[in-house]
Amino acid sequence: MPPSTGTDPVRIPAQRSSAVASPGAVWRWSWYLMRAVAVLSVVGGLVYTLVTGAEIPPPAVLAAVCALVVLGHVLVVRVRTGTGVLRLGWGEAALMVACYFVSVGLVPAVFLVSVGLQQYGGLRAGKVANRRKMVNNTAALTVSAAAAATTAALFGLRPEAELDGRTVTALVAGAAVFLVFSAGIVAGLATIEFDQRAARVARTLIRTKVPMAVGNAIVGLAMIAGFAGNRMWLLVLPPSLWLLHQTFAFRAVNEDERRSWQTFAEATRELNHLDEPQAAAAGLDGAIRLFGGRTGEIVIDGPPGPPRVYSIAGDGVVTRVEAPPGHRDGDPLGDLAGPGRGRALATRALLVAGARIGELRILSANVLNRRDALMLNAYGDALAASLHDAATNSELRALTERSDHDANHDPLTGLVNRSALLARGSARLGALDTAAPVALLLLDINHFKEVNTTLGHKAGDSLLEIIAERLSARSAPADLVVRLGGDEFAVLFAGTGAQQPAAVERARLLAADLARPTEVAGVQLSVEASIGVVAAAAGEIDVTELLRRADIAMYQAKRDGASVAWYEADRDNASTDRLALLAELREALAGRDQLYLDLQPVVGLPSRRPVSVEAFVRWRHPRRGTLTPKDFVRAVEQSELLGQFTRYVLDAALDFAAKLRAVGTALPVSVNLSPRSLHDRQLPADVAHLLHERDVPANGLILEITETVVLSEDRVVDEVLAELRALGVQLSVDDFGTGCSALTFLTRVALDEVKVDRTFVTRMVDRPEAAAIVRTTVELGRELGRRVVAEGVETPEQCAALIALGCTTAQGYHFSKPMPAHTAVEALRGNGPVVRTDPAPPRRRATNGSSGPAPSGGATYRAPSPLS
Repeated sequence: MPPSTGTDPVRIPAQRSSAVASPGAVWRWSWYLMRAVAVLSVVGGLVYTLVTGAEIPPPAVLAAVCALVVLGHVLVVRVRTGTGVLRLGWGEAALMVACYFVSVGLVPAVFLVSVGLQQYGGLRAGKVANRRKMVNNTAALTVSAAAAATTAALFGLRPEAELDGRTVTALVAGAAVFLVFSAGIVAGLATIEFDQRAARVARTLIRTKVPMAVGNAIVGLAMIAGFAGNRMWLLVLPPSLWLLHQTFAFRAVNEDERRSWQTFAEATRELNHLDEPQAAAAGLDGAIRLFGGRTGEIVIDGPPGPPRVYSIAGDGVVTRVEAPPGHRDGDPLGDLAGPGRGRALATRALLVAGARIGELRILSANVLNRRDALMLNAYGDALAASLHDAATNSELRALTERSDHDANHDPLTGLVNRSALLARGSARLGALDTAAPVALLLLDINHFKEVNTTLGHKAGDSLLEIIAERLSARSAPADLVVRLGGDEFAVLFAGTGAQQPAAVERARLLAADLARPTEVAGVQLSVEASIGVVAAAAGEIDVTELLRRADIAMYQAKRDGASVAWYEADRDNASTDRLALLAELREALAGRDQLYLDLQPVVGLPSRRPVSVEAFVRWRHPRRGTLTPKDFVRAVEQSELLGQFTRYVLDAALDFAAKLRAVGTALPVSVNLSPRSLHDRQLPADVAHLLHERDVPANGLILEITETVVLSEDRVVDEVLAELRALGVQLSVDDFGTGCSALTFLTRVALDEVKVDRTFVTRMVDRPEAAAIVRTTVELGRELGRRVVAEGVETPEQCAALIALGCTTAQGYHFSKPMPAHTAVEALRGNGPVVRTDPAPPRRRATNGSSGPAPSGGATYRAPSPLS
């Protein structure tokens, strides 16, 4: 397969690299030299025999010796060393017999012929890989035999000599030299061929071959000694060698099994990677170590991703190459996929739950035996599971990354979204010095809805993409460009350019850039934007507050018809202070010492005797001082504290009514209700419970509501009002005449009392139209049987005019200012006329919640949706 420029090598640590490097020229020339030495040894031996006239044994003896040599090398013990397999024979006994019965010059020829026949038979039987190995093995053993025979001759060995100490020494010396030469040649060439450290191969040979040689030599000497007494003893040598072979083969197999399964366990354990390249690299390294491979590759042709090949080189580097363009399923993939690689190519399909994901291929120096084939199957399954887990993890990681990206980015423009602005913006502010300037630009596209309705939503999306591109083009890499949603964008930045003058100038340039004409859906458009600018120190503000302030500035720009406006604190009518106020109110409701009532009597005309009392709530704040409803009621009405607050005030008012009754004054107490309270189905039950708990009759409570109730179409309001009427609670309409539905209100709600708004009462003396409204309301109440109360009576002239119009009840500063509960109890004891004892204030239009001017101790107030 051609190399790919996208190859990404993954290097295996050198101490674990097991790939077999190509032996190269050193390996080839070593074998050429070995072959030459073998030929010279045979030729030299034959010449030596002819020159010395040494006796040539009978053909039967030569045949028997050759048969023993063949037998000694047919019976081999397989010993694994690293990536290679050593085949160790029993040549020492055969050598000793050959040296004893054949002249020294003929020994190389005997080994050449015998080993050559044995190797040829192995080649035909498939036990020898190729002719090259056949020739090389024959040459190595021939050279070893020549060296051993020469050594035995030097020690004075003669054919069929008396078996004395000299002969035994010569035979043992020859066997030792044969061991050293054969083992040395095997060790050296195995080091080159299998890329193994010489010390490791030597340890393997010492552990296995040396005990074999010792036993072999003992058997050989025993056979020769027995032959001296009886030639039939020579027949005992083959079965003796076979038994010895079986013993050592069993031992070697057990050791090899132990080491192989230990290596298998290590290799499979190292497959635990959640990254595919690392899992493939570990898989190839383990396969080379397990099966003595020269090289190997993993072909992954199953999903996910394109077909790809991981291959391991001789230096332990794993390379990943993807299939070339135009590759079709079924085409060969990988360097080891084609023909002509011989029987040493082992393959294993990688399957997960029966589905193919790829293939493992190993070009081995040896043909795998049955045990190795089974191990390859098991290893392939473990590798397939590891690669599948890695692919699954990769997909999950990619899915998580996509999910994270989608959760933090706008799908249309690719900009970060609001949640990412809050998270990343907070992180950036936290990383800055507390005095470092930061700025936020908040953009809203004017008339964007017209683009959607006129040109369609696709054109609107295109326009939003153009705006996002222009914002990004005018922003630095460190800036955070955000699409907040809809047609709103934001830019968060820091540094010297984030100081207010520079930030405002940047906003103007940005507005001018957005206004450049652009074509959308074939129409030339010019984008107009309103941009709010806020600048502050990083340590003084968070992202949420930046957004809030920028939003205020942006709407200021819209109101002013300008493209840019900056945040000014004196224009901020809503601040986080309201949130703190609600938290403090929650604490106040939990106690009984901060919220209290001021009471103002409603008197009959002209007697001035009290007929009821209206309650006004006050908040004795430990830090802010005394607060009136205008300071907190609007915030309460927009929070979840409304129900708890309403019940608190009702309980306090009924407690005051009970105290009045305890001193003999049975006056009803009126309390203002928020329109939202009438949507609470629990309210009638709560009122009934409080009346029972304070032992106050239902008609001792007056609930004041406003005309805005009639605007609600919610059936719950009608049901709550009906239940309150059924309890016997009195209902009053406050600020009557200020709404556009006053008469409708009288027909929808069964009322006990109508309170004329103070705006008409304060002007009735000077303006006839105001007097006409008051007169009409009084007459309407008389006709409908409703009590009419005039609010905001401040002067004797207003009181006299009301009496002249026939109004029977009134309330205001002219009669009494709101007073604390304990003072009100004493003032109203005995139900006598209400008379002011302090000087009347100057006449003015009342702006507070009580009927009359504000007392010097703090103005009273009823909010538009009042709670008292």
